[in-house]
Amino acid sequence: MTLWCDVGVNLFSEQFAADRPLVLERATAAGVKHLLLIGSDLAESEQNLQFCLQQAQQQTSLSLVTTAGVHPHYAAQVTDNWLQQLTQLLSADSVVAIGECGLDFNRDFSPRPQQQQVFAEQLQLAVQYNKAVYLHERDAFDTQIAMLKQHNIQHGVAHCFTGNVQQLRAYLDLGLYIGITGWVCDDKRGAELQQAIAYIPNDRLLLETDAPFLMPKNIQPKPNSRRNEPAYISYVAEKVAELKHCSVSDISTLTWQNSQRLFGFMPRPEHD
Repeated sequence: MTLWCDVGVNLFSEQFAADRPLVLERATAAGVKHLLLIGSDLAESEQNLQFCLQQAQQQTSLSLVTTAGVHPHYAAQVTDNWLQQLTQLLSADSVVAIGECGLDFNRDFSPRPQQQQVFAEQLQLAVQYNKAVYLHERDAFDTQIAMLKQHNIQHGVAHCFTGNVQQLRAYLDLGLYIGITGWVCDDKRGAELQQAIAYIPNDRLLLETDAPFLMPKNIQPKPNSRRNEPAYISYVAEKVAELKHCSVSDISTLTWQNSQRLFGFMPRPEHD
């Protein structure tokens, strides 16, 4: 069986409330060995962490780790002691990255100055604690790149990258990894991303579902539900393999190695 690391899952989305254990069972059956849970705010980050610890105690074949941080949508909701809370979360071994953090000038759910302040403080923590940054960006690329350069960020991933070749190169020049989702399977919305795939070095590529969002459009037969799951990550890999002119097995191997290098996932077994 081909083995996978899914480095982006919103496991405590309400869409998974009714059948979360079954979602994990289907992921395991599909060869997913590692999941990186996404923390959008401190409450979800804590929830993710406690779930990771519970799963570790149960000694299941599925390894879970998490990010911890504040998404730009929630920057206006931070409390006075949020940095202390986040710092405490970062002390846990299961917390492997800071985020989901960044800037979102598309929806502007939080005022832009506050987004930038909360982002800057998380970047400072990332440098201080030598943690990877787990980056969100929408319609704010120039500002985000400038802030990453200002804070000398060289360790992290552009989560759910959907940009063009120029933006890709800017992230790569900083030393960052690139997270590819089912967006690449959308021949209309993902056209620019499909063109950019060839420029992603093999040692910088990561795969993520961003479940329950962004279901790959190349799933056949199409599921009755529009909800994405970690079990569908191989469809993202199939499209990436097609665009990079290599095998799905190659994509599995190199993304496992990259996940291990960035997030400390366990080494890949010698035999799938």
